[in-house]
Amino acid sequence: MSTEPSSGVYIALLRRQLTLALRRPVQLLNPALFFAIVVVLFPLGLGPAPDTLSLFAGGILWIVALLANMLGAETLFQSDYDDGSLDQLLIAEQPLYFLVMPHLLVQWLLSGVILAILSPLFALMLGLPAAGITVLMASLALGSGVMSVLGAIGAALTVGLRRGGMLIAFLVTPFYMPVLIFGSGAVRAAVDGLSYGPYLAVLGAMFSLALALGPVAIAAALRISADA
Repeated sequence: MSTEPSSGVYIALLRRQLTLALRRPVQLLNPALFFAIVVVLFPLGLGPAPDTLSLFAGGILWIVALLANMLGAETLFQSDYDDGSLDQLLIAEQPLYFLVMPHLLVQWLLSGVILAILSPLFALMLGLPAAGITVLMASLALGSGVMSVLGAIGAALTVGLRRGGMLIAFLVTPFYMPVLIFGSGAVRAAVDGLSYGPYLAVLGAMFSLALALGPVAIAAALRISADA
Protein backbone atom coordinates (compact mmCIF):
# COMPACT_ATOMS: atom_id res chain seq x y z
CA MET A 1 0.00 0.00 0.00
CA SER A 2 1.30 3.43 -0.91
CA THR A 3 2.69 5.59 1.86
CA GLU A 4 2.93 8.72 -0.26
CA PRO A 5 1.37 11.70 1.49
CA SER A 6 -2.03 12.69 0.15
CA SER A 7 -3.08 16.30 -0.24
CA GLY A 8 -6.54 15.23 0.92
CA VAL A 9 -5.14 14.00 4.23
CA TYR A 10 -3.22 17.24 4.70
CA ILE A 11 -6.27 19.40 3.96
CA ALA A 12 -8.43 17.32 6.30
CA LEU A 13 -5.90 17.67 9.13
CA LEU A 14 -5.54 21.39 8.48
CA ARG A 15 -9.32 21.84 8.54
CA ARG A 16 -9.50 19.86 11.78
CA GLN A 17 -6.85 21.99 13.48
CA LEU A 18 -8.54 25.21 12.38
CA THR A 19 -11.92 23.94 13.57
CA LEU A 20 -10.50 22.97 16.97
CA ALA A 21 -8.88 26.39 17.29
CA LEU A 22 -12.14 28.19 16.44
CA ARG A 23 -14.03 26.09 18.97
CA ARG A 24 -11.70 27.34 21.71
CA PRO A 25 -11.91 31.13 21.34
CA VAL A 26 -10.15 31.76 24.66
CA GLN A 27 -7.13 29.73 23.57
CA LEU A 28 -7.31 31.35 20.14
CA LEU A 29 -7.18 34.87 21.60
CA ASN A 30 -4.69 34.14 24.39
CA PRO A 31 -1.51 35.16 22.49
CA ALA A 32 -3.05 38.40 21.19
CA LEU A 33 -4.53 39.29 24.60
CA PHE A 34 -1.24 38.53 26.33
CA PHE A 35 0.56 40.69 23.75
CA ALA A 36 -1.86 43.58 24.31
CA ILE A 37 -1.80 43.40 28.13
CA VAL A 38 1.99 43.33 28.39
CA VAL A 39 2.41 46.17 25.88
CA VAL A 40 -0.03 48.28 27.88
CA LEU A 41 1.85 47.52 31.12
CA PHE A 42 5.32 48.40 29.82
CA PRO A 43 4.70 52.20 29.79
CA LEU A 44 3.66 51.95 33.45
CA GLY A 45 6.96 50.33 34.32
CA LEU A 46 9.26 52.41 32.11
CA GLY A 47 7.38 55.68 32.48
CA PRO A 48 5.35 57.59 29.91
CA ALA A 49 8.33 59.43 28.35
CA PRO A 50 7.94 59.03 24.57
CA ASP A 51 11.70 58.99 23.93
CA THR A 52 12.24 56.15 26.38
CA LEU A 53 9.41 54.04 24.98
CA SER A 54 10.49 54.69 21.41
CA LEU A 55 14.03 53.60 22.18
CA PHE A 56 12.97 50.22 23.55
CA ALA A 57 9.82 49.65 21.49
CA GLY A 58 11.31 47.16 19.02
CA GLY A 59 12.90 45.02 21.71
CA ILE A 60 9.79 45.16 23.90
CA LEU A 61 7.52 43.97 21.10
CA TRP A 62 9.88 41.16 20.19
CA ILE A 63 10.20 39.93 23.77
CA VAL A 64 6.42 39.95 24.19
CA ALA A 65 6.00 38.07 20.90
CA LEU A 66 8.48 35.44 22.12
CA LEU A 67 6.58 34.98 25.39
CA ALA A 68 3.23 34.85 23.58
CA ASN A 69 4.57 32.16 21.26
CA MET A 70 5.80 30.13 24.22
CA LEU A 71 2.39 30.51 25.86
CA GLY A 72 0.68 28.65 23.02
CA ALA A 73 3.30 25.93 22.57
CA GLU A 74 2.32 23.90 25.65
CA THR A 75 -1.10 22.88 24.29
CA LEU A 76 -0.03 22.24 20.68
CA PHE A 77 -0.32 18.42 20.83
CA GLN A 78 -2.16 18.13 24.14
CA SER A 79 -5.67 17.75 22.72
CA ASP A 80 -4.45 15.07 20.29
CA TYR A 81 -2.85 13.23 23.20
CA ASP A 82 -5.97 13.48 25.36
CA ASP A 83 -8.44 12.20 22.74
CA GLY A 84 -6.18 9.52 21.26
CA SER A 85 -5.68 11.26 17.92
CA LEU A 86 -1.93 11.31 18.47
CA ASP A 87 -1.84 7.51 18.54
CA GLN A 88 -3.61 7.46 15.19
CA LEU A 89 -1.06 9.85 13.74
CA LEU A 90 1.78 7.67 14.99
CA ILE A 91 0.44 4.55 13.24
CA ALA A 92 -0.82 6.27 10.09
CA GLU A 93 0.50 5.20 6.70
CA GLN A 94 1.60 8.73 5.83
CA PRO A 95 4.95 9.96 7.19
CA LEU A 96 4.56 11.56 10.59
CA TYR A 97 6.66 14.59 9.63
CA PHE A 98 4.03 15.32 6.96
CA LEU A 99 1.12 14.92 9.37
CA VAL A 100 2.47 17.42 11.92
CA MET A 101 2.70 20.21 9.35
CA PRO A 102 -0.95 21.33 9.83
CA HIS A 103 -0.28 21.72 13.56
CA LEU A 104 2.70 23.94 12.78
CA LEU A 105 0.80 26.02 10.24
CA VAL A 106 -2.13 26.71 12.57
CA GLN A 107 0.23 27.47 15.46
CA TRP A 108 2.14 29.93 13.28
CA LEU A 109 -1.08 31.61 12.11
CA LEU A 110 -2.36 32.03 15.68
CA SER A 111 0.83 33.00 17.48
CA GLY A 112 2.78 34.63 14.67
CA VAL A 113 0.85 35.98 11.71
CA ILE A 114 -1.95 37.48 13.81
CA LEU A 115 0.57 39.20 16.08
CA ALA A 116 2.50 40.45 13.06
CA ILE A 117 -0.71 41.96 11.66
CA LEU A 118 -1.59 43.58 15.00
CA SER A 119 1.96 44.76 15.72
CA PRO A 120 1.64 48.18 13.98
CA LEU A 121 -1.08 49.15 16.46
CA PHE A 122 1.07 48.19 19.44
CA ALA A 123 4.13 49.77 17.83
CA LEU A 124 2.30 53.09 17.59
CA MET A 125 1.26 52.78 21.23
CA LEU A 126 4.94 52.52 22.18
CA GLY A 127 6.01 55.31 19.83
CA LEU A 128 8.04 53.16 17.41
CA PRO A 129 9.08 55.35 14.44
CA ALA A 130 7.25 54.65 11.19
CA ALA A 131 10.48 53.47 9.56
CA GLY A 132 10.53 50.41 11.82
CA ILE A 133 6.91 49.28 11.55
CA THR A 134 7.10 47.45 8.22
CA VAL A 135 10.35 45.78 9.22
CA LEU A 136 8.77 44.81 12.55
CA MET A 137 5.91 43.07 10.75
CA ALA A 138 8.25 41.23 8.37
CA SER A 139 10.64 40.16 11.12
CA LEU A 140 7.80 38.96 13.35
CA ALA A 141 6.25 36.94 10.51
CA LEU A 142 9.56 35.18 9.80
CA GLY A 143 10.80 34.89 13.36
CA SER A 144 7.51 33.63 14.76
CA GLY A 145 7.62 30.80 12.21
CA VAL A 146 10.99 29.70 13.58
CA MET A 147 9.76 30.01 17.17
CA SER A 148 6.62 28.01 16.35
CA VAL A 149 8.76 25.13 15.08
CA LEU A 150 11.06 25.28 18.11
CA GLY A 151 8.10 25.44 20.47
CA ALA A 152 6.50 22.47 18.70
CA ILE A 153 9.67 20.41 19.24
CA GLY A 154 9.52 21.22 22.95
CA ALA A 155 5.80 20.43 23.06
CA ALA A 156 6.39 17.10 21.31
CA LEU A 157 9.06 16.13 23.83
CA THR A 158 6.86 16.97 26.81
CA VAL A 159 3.43 15.87 25.55
CA GLY A 160 1.62 13.92 28.23
CA LEU A 161 3.63 15.44 31.07
CA ARG A 162 1.86 17.48 33.71
CA ARG A 163 3.04 21.07 33.98
CA GLY A 164 5.09 20.69 30.84
CA GLY A 165 5.05 24.42 30.18
CA MET A 166 8.03 25.19 32.40
CA LEU A 167 10.01 22.32 30.89
CA ILE A 168 9.26 23.62 27.39
CA ALA A 169 10.53 27.04 28.44
CA PHE A 170 13.80 25.56 29.71
CA LEU A 171 14.23 23.46 26.56
CA VAL A 172 13.54 26.03 23.86
CA THR A 173 14.42 29.44 25.34
CA PRO A 174 18.16 29.17 24.48
CA PHE A 175 17.22 28.46 20.86
CA TYR A 176 14.86 31.45 20.78
CA MET A 177 17.69 33.84 21.55
CA PRO A 178 19.20 34.10 18.01
CA VAL A 179 15.73 34.78 16.62
CA LEU A 180 15.17 37.51 19.21
CA ILE A 181 18.58 39.08 18.51
CA PHE A 182 18.18 39.25 14.75
CA GLY A 183 14.49 40.22 14.91
CA SER A 184 14.96 43.13 17.27
CA GLY A 185 18.21 44.02 15.46
CA ALA A 186 16.34 44.39 12.17
CA VAL A 187 13.87 46.83 13.76
CA ARG A 188 16.65 48.81 15.44
CA ALA A 189 18.59 49.04 12.16
CA ALA A 190 15.51 50.29 10.30
CA VAL A 191 14.83 52.94 12.95
CA ASP A 192 18.48 54.10 12.84
CA GLY A 193 18.45 54.31 9.03
CA LEU A 194 20.88 51.40 8.63
CA SER A 195 20.60 48.36 6.38
CA TYR A 196 18.16 45.86 7.81
CA GLY A 197 18.30 43.45 4.86
CA PRO A 198 20.99 41.17 6.35
CA TYR A 199 18.94 40.70 9.52
CA LEU A 200 15.84 39.71 7.55
CA ALA A 201 17.96 37.46 5.33
CA VAL A 202 19.25 35.58 8.38
CA LEU A 203 15.69 35.25 9.73
CA GLY A 204 14.58 33.96 6.33
CA ALA A 205 17.39 31.39 6.34
CA MET A 206 16.39 30.29 9.86
CA PHE A 207 12.79 30.00 8.74
CA SER A 208 13.72 27.87 5.72
CA LEU A 209 15.92 25.62 7.85
CA ALA A 210 13.17 25.26 10.46
CA LEU A 211 10.63 24.27 7.80
CA ALA A 212 13.03 21.72 6.32
CA LEU A 213 14.25 20.06 9.52
CA GLY A 214 11.63 20.98 12.12
CA PRO A 215 8.90 18.47 11.15
CA VAL A 216 11.47 15.64 11.17
CA ALA A 217 12.59 16.62 14.69
CA ILE A 218 8.98 16.94 15.86
CA ALA A 219 8.10 13.49 14.48
CA ALA A 220 11.11 11.96 16.25
CA ALA A 221 10.21 13.76 19.50
CA LEU A 222 6.63 12.49 19.36
CA ARG A 223 7.81 8.92 18.88
CA ILE A 224 10.21 9.29 21.81
CA SER A 225 7.38 10.61 24.01
CA ALA A 226 5.07 7.79 22.89
CA ASP A 227 7.67 5.14 23.76
CA ALA A 228 8.52 6.68 27.13
